[in-house]
Amino acid sequence: MARSSVSKTALAAALIALTALSACGGGKERPKADLAASRVTTIGVNAYLWRAALDTLSFMPMAQADSNGGVLVTDWYVNPAVPNERMKVTVTILDQDLRADALRVAASRQLMQNGQWADAPVQAATVQKLEEIILTKARDLRRNAVG
Repeated sequence: MARSSVSKTALAAALIALTALSACGGGKERPKADLAASRVTTIGVNAYLWRAALDTLSFMPMAQADSNGGVLVTDWYVNPAVPNERMKVTVTILDQDLRADALRVAASRQLMQNGQWADAPVQAATVQKLEEIILTKARDLRRNAVG
């Protein structure tokens, strides 16, 4: 008997709490079209740009991934086909909107010379191509989310 009254009391308390909490969710209802808008920021930066950057650089070892600050930094990557060259990439997402100017890519390149890594220039086309790939992937992700 005591057990039954305890469970009834707990059930009643839970129902009261749920009723009270359901009143807290008021306010304007968001249109469904907003769910896949170009401004998706549940992680601090545009989620489409973030996911696209992670996917694009997934073949490189990751040194830092700060989703709130929008910064991805890879560790040095050596392509097995070119063992005397290595690359490091930093992607910064600057805005919460899915726009071309919300993305900045920087790359560093080093060559093995006399047994030591030495800095070497990175072609501007390399950075531009990475930006294009990330932006295209982000747009595709958004398009797929919209349906």
